Amino acid sequence: MTASLDRTDRRILDILQREGRLAITELAQRVGLSTSPCSERVKRLERSGVITGYHARVSPQALGKTLLVFVEIKLSAKSSDVFDKVRNELLHMPEVLECHLVSGGFDYLVKARLRGMGEYRHLLGDILKKLPVPAESHSYVVMEEVKESLVLPVDR
Repeated sequence: MTASLDRTDRRILDILQREGRLAITELAQRVGLSTSPCSERVKRLERSGVITGYHARVSPQALGKTLLVFVEIKLSAKSSDVFDKVRNELLHMPEVLECHLVSGGFDYLVKARLRGMGEYRHLLGDILKKLPVPAESHSYVVMEEVKESLVLPVDR
């Protein structure tokens, strides 16, 4: 879906990505609109699916989830049925923050946030055990998080 967004829409999106709890009066002031038209634009962006939600970012350290790991998974067989089964299994694992079916030397890239290596060992075992076909995995433990952002660049 490519939405037709004007300059003001793009400015609204840029601001709300960074400050999702900003009051509509403050947002309107920043984009040069009165409150009502600004509110209508935000509602339109929500209805059309451009804005998909508002979220609180929680500190992983506050929850003891200090281990960030990426896992490459290479399946021994591939079919749409196998991909559907893998998708269904990984969707229901709360430790898995992201899962992407990718092209290249492996099939899936999984991002997980955990309490430690023991929890990771358990998760990896669960993943490999629940896959519908044998798989090979390669893990990458993050030593330092250099940059993590959910903000998409908005062309103006």
